[in-house]
Amino acid sequence: MRIAIVTDIWEPQVNSLVNTVKATVQCLRSSGHEVKIVEPAGLPMFSLHSFPEIRLAGKPYRRVERELDAFAPDAIHILTEGTMGLAARRYCLARGLDFTSSCNAGLPGVLHARTRIPVAAGFLWLSWFHRHSRSVMVFSQSDMHALRKRGVHNVVLWGRGIDTARFQPERTDYACIQRPLHLFVGRLSADHGVVDFLRLDVPGSKWVIGDGPLREELEQRYPQVKFLGQKENRDLPPYYNCADVLVYPGKADTLFLSLLEAMACGIPVATYAAEGANEVVANGVSGALDKDLASAVRAALALDRGKVRQHALAFSSDLAASRFLENLCPARLVPIDAAPNSSIV
Repeated sequence: MRIAIVTDIWEPQVNSLVNTVKATVQCLRSSGHEVKIVEPAGLPMFSLHSFPEIRLAGKPYRRVERELDAFAPDAIHILTEGTMGLAARRYCLARGLDFTSSCNAGLPGVLHARTRIPVAAGFLWLSWFHRHSRSVMVFSQSDMHALRKRGVHNVVLWGRGIDTARFQPERTDYACIQRPLHLFVGRLSADHGVVDFLRLDVPGSKWVIGDGPLREELEQRYPQVKFLGQKENRDLPPYYNCADVLVYPGKADTLFLSLLEAMACGIPVATYAAEGANEVVANGVSGALDKDLASAVRAALALDRGKVRQHALAFSSDLAASRFLENLCPARLVPIDAAPNSSIV
């Protein structure tokens, strides 16, 4: 099958969404499918005032049209709702083509926090954007329920997946590390809860992997913490294997990818008992969920690493890729009486 995935976010950005899609694409290609990523590299870009870290393509329609026409995909998937996603949506509607899409139920909350746009308005936008999608793929059951409740239809589970062969336990001997070593992997921003991690009064040492708008300030405020900067996904396993526990205080995540990667390396996870986290972490088996983060850390440190690894094996990238493939629909022409009017946006 020839599969086109249209996205506003791609390399060199390093985040959970890009890493998840790259793993899915690798599995699809290994199974003999041809995958085309239609992304904005080379186009003029602009930043949104409240989201300076996110850059969107200006007037991308001709690029999207040209690449999709040339590739002639059997299936079209719209990964994001930015300008590239809008262009792909317009392309499909103008030609009466079926398509699938992805959605994050946490987006309206993030928009509200950054811009004060009402959460209800954010969900109305998502409902509008995805209303012609044959399958709206999400990464979690909690997102599925939230979107259905807010009027987004045809919602199906894609699921999370990691390369469990890459992320696996390895022997490490770092005698210079002050134990226990507490590790945080994620974006250094308020919504990922890194400050809660840094404020923890726990014995041992702390490492932080990631970048973001708070990095410079946090490095100055917490000189005893080792800030290692951003790391490529393929370079992360040795760092996980150095740690005694991964601490993730974020409450607005959907993928929780760093939690899965750590658990695949046999590293237990400590996190808040937030919605969605219990879909990833088996409390008392692969990690600890608690309203008190310090209590979660203490409980996680006592867990069996073999059982932690075993739990993570259920979240393989192969399984996620299989679900993605099952959720796709052929980009066939919609019957003329059912096709949306191309002037409808």
